[in-house]
Amino acid sequence: MARKYFGTDGIRGRANGKITPELAMKIGQAAGLVFKRGDHRHRVLIGKDTRLSGYMIENALVAGFTSIGMDVMLTGPIPTPGMAMLTRSMRCDIGVMISASHNAFEDNGIKLFGPDGYKLSDEVERAIEKLLDADLSAKLAAPKSIGRARRIDDAQARYIEFAKRTLPRNLELDGMRIVLDCANGAGYKVAPEALWELGAEVIRIGVDPDGFNINRDVGSTHPSELQKKVRELRADIGIALDGDADRVLIIDEKGQIVDGDQLMAVIAESWQQDGRLAKPGIVATIMSNLGLERHLEGIGIGLARTAVGDRYVLEHMREHGYNLGGEQSGHIILSDYSTTGDGLIAALQVLAVVQKENRTVSEVCHRFEPLPQILKNVQTKGTQPLKDDKVNAAIEKLRASLGKAGRLIIRPSGTEPVIRVMAEGDDRDLVERVVDDVCEVIAKAA
Repeated sequence: MARKYFGTDGIRGRANGKITPELAMKIGQAAGLVFKRGDHRHRVLIGKDTRLSGYMIENALVAGFTSIGMDVMLTGPIPTPGMAMLTRSMRCDIGVMISASHNAFEDNGIKLFGPDGYKLSDEVERAIEKLLDADLSAKLAAPKSIGRARRIDDAQARYIEFAKRTLPRNLELDGMRIVLDCANGAGYKVAPEALWELGAEVIRIGVDPDGFNINRDVGSTHPSELQKKVRELRADIGIALDGDADRVLIIDEKGQIVDGDQLMAVIAESWQQDGRLAKPGIVATIMSNLGLERHLEGIGIGLARTAVGDRYVLEHMREHGYNLGGEQSGHIILSDYSTTGDGLIAALQVLAVVQKENRTVSEVCHRFEPLPQILKNVQTKGTQPLKDDKVNAAIEKLRASLGKAGRLIIRPSGTEPVIRVMAEGDDRDLVERVVDDVCEVIAKAA
């Protein structure tokens, strides 16, 4: 059943468009009621990134949670993985992150975490959705039972110490020159501080949020300025986070981008050598490059694929006992440490390998040659051409033309009216022709 509010990563939309104060207050009430279990005084932890609309949404959520009798603690700007960790470690009943991740400042979103620090299941989200459209006036707390709200000052320091402890005790970053791009987002304080405390020389960009500039020409979705800075300063490495710091891209000392597929290969091989892989395999999505799969197969590591979205990666990891997974976009989930993607901790794991092997980042992080991979979007104007039998027959014929050495992935976007068409294979010209032909078939039926 299609959901009205929740997408693949919480509730997201334009501030004062889809995401209004009224909706945020209702989310606080509905989520609070779903998670009120037992007679104890219930606690909610709320964090946010640096968007202007975060103030508005934060206050509306506080009104919602306190109105049904839950106490609220506010962290201020903090990475999404920090929120997940603190929700669990501070024994909160629910955690809330106000962020639209890598989107522009005009958008915002609300991500919810259970007391275990994990994102909510579909079942729990459906229960919250059911309450969002209901009259909750009869469920409001009595005047003497209304919740309290307060700001806490040590949340960022707790997360910094947590992140630092993920490195081996005898490993420091002394002598490393790191250019760090925090996307003017949630990690702008904690990430530079953590790297500096570990001994690195840190050159900071994207650390001057003004409410409007989150992800604007900076961060993991716009790495060109970071690439330029790494080359100019002859840095050892560049690290780019996104707006809520749950994803990361690396720039090597030559200014070349290292994506999530390469990072997973680096960590997987290192953990395999150290006996730290829970299973002889990792989890990635259908979008990860076939080159990654072939590389891992060559060193005895399997690759399980899921639908696009870090929540699906994590679900598969939990169900089947994997402790490493992620996405090409830079969501890297290391479940020994975190219940969600964590850009800083993933970067620290890569830095640990660089220090241990005493090689350059380009030597460490380019583990395989990616196969040519082409991705294009087709506007659908709300239509559903993939339900047309003739369209699907034509697509299958084109899929067959790639042979066993290639892949064709077609999926509707979960956030906009487009169909994404991706193909990869050894023959770039063939891959491009297949993508173009598929796009044409879909466009004619749209």
